Amino acid sequence: MGPSAGGRTISQEAFEALVAENMDDLGMDPEEALEDALQTLTLQGVDLSGIIKCIPGVSSTRDNPLIQTLDKLKDVAFSTSNTSKDNAEVEEIVELLNKFYGLCSVEGTENATIASRNGGVELLTRICSSFDVQFETTLVLAMKALSSILHDAQSREIFQQNGGPKVVADILSGNRKNPVILDSSFSVVVAASTNDEILKESFMELKIDELILQILKEQPKDTLYSLYDAIRVLLTPDDTRVLASQVYGYARRFAKLGIADALVKALCDGLSSPILASACIALKAVAVNDEICKSISESGGIDAILQCLDQSTEQNNKAIARVCCSLLSKLAGSDTNKTLIVEKGGLNCLMKLSSRFSEDPLVLQEIMSIITVLSLRSPENAASAVEAGVADFVLHAMQKFPTSYQLQRQACFMIRNLVVRNPENRIILLSNGIEKLVRKAKVSHASCKDAATAALRDLGLDDYNT
Repeated sequence: MGPSAGGRTISQEAFEALVAENMDDLGMDPEEALEDALQTLTLQGVDLSGIIKCIPGVSSTRDNPLIQTLDKLKDVAFSTSNTSKDNAEVEEIVELLNKFYGLCSVEGTENATIASRNGGVELLTRICSSFDVQFETTLVLAMKALSSILHDAQSREIFQQNGGPKVVADILSGNRKNPVILDSSFSVVVAASTNDEILKESFMELKIDELILQILKEQPKDTLYSLYDAIRVLLTPDDTRVLASQVYGYARRFAKLGIADALVKALCDGLSSPILASACIALKAVAVNDEICKSISESGGIDAILQCLDQSTEQNNKAIARVCCSLLSKLAGSDTNKTLIVEKGGLNCLMKLSSRFSEDPLVLQEIMSIITVLSLRSPENAASAVEAGVADFVLHAMQKFPTSYQLQRQACFMIRNLVVRNPENRIILLSNGIEKLVRKAKVSHASCKDAATAALRDLGLDDYNT
């Protein structure tokens, strides 16, 4: 046994030896010996994921359907060179890959871990590197299967050690005209890079950002679902093992290269496209500083987002409304963009949105977040917001969703920004009865206490601490 990212581990051989010892030395029957081994190792804090619970002499790891599929796949995939494979062999490989993927995709099983602990990652990586576009179905299925087992630190480390990033980068580079292969390749990038700073760095060293830009320019935007997910994952600091992530620098690289501009174009071209939400999320991941936020605006990003919001209002599309609001809130962090959003009718757009989605606290919360940012250190925008109807909007939302602590907290933040530099807004909000609702939020939700206290103070109330 030895240390791993998930704690203490045990090999399959050591596990089977312990079960055998229980039977031979302690006289336990097979089922009792297996159960005792499992209980003992669990109490010792051993990670048993990926261990096949077999009984020596009674059953074998080779009886496991997944192991059998792996063994057959190893035999068939490399029994002959690709050029000499007949149709029957190719069809068998496809059938085995489909079976492998099906087994590893079953929820509640440890099949993905079993596969990675028994050579699955190495095998699938080798298949991906050995089969070219002539075997498109085989290649796509291999990458689909590979993405299904890159689920933990151990499997991703094996992928790294076997040159996986280079294999995937080469496939992307050599198949820029094939959307099916591109999509499956990026799904591997997503699986490998999630929660893994080392693999993010490996892909960036292979200049995946340049490949992404080339593909964005060459391929129809609505065929690249996993490309947008790859951008998001590569730019998300989600690896808890590292103290300082490099993703902020990667985002600046993406923007400098022109990926932010390409994503804005994807928004403009895909107003009715199913990839719209993914493109918004990817663009938000790139927008990490004021300079990039301003460049996105200069490329038409704010106009595109407001159009998307209008469209989501017309189509009653909550998902698009939420992601577009989240992106707009991020861009509003730039003082220059705040003014533009208001000048372009953004507040009226948001009020229409609030009416359409008055029954959805998540959308309303996102709208409040934007107005909070727009009003920060901007008495002009705070005045415009109240003129647009924000006072009535916040009153009704707080009344309608008293148990939604996130909405209540965001409402308090927004109220504070609306009134802190605008005494005239205090009068309007207090006359509407907002004090009672803020005090109720403060008492009802511990997470609202500080925000509500600050809102009451900036509303000009002396007893804001009570």
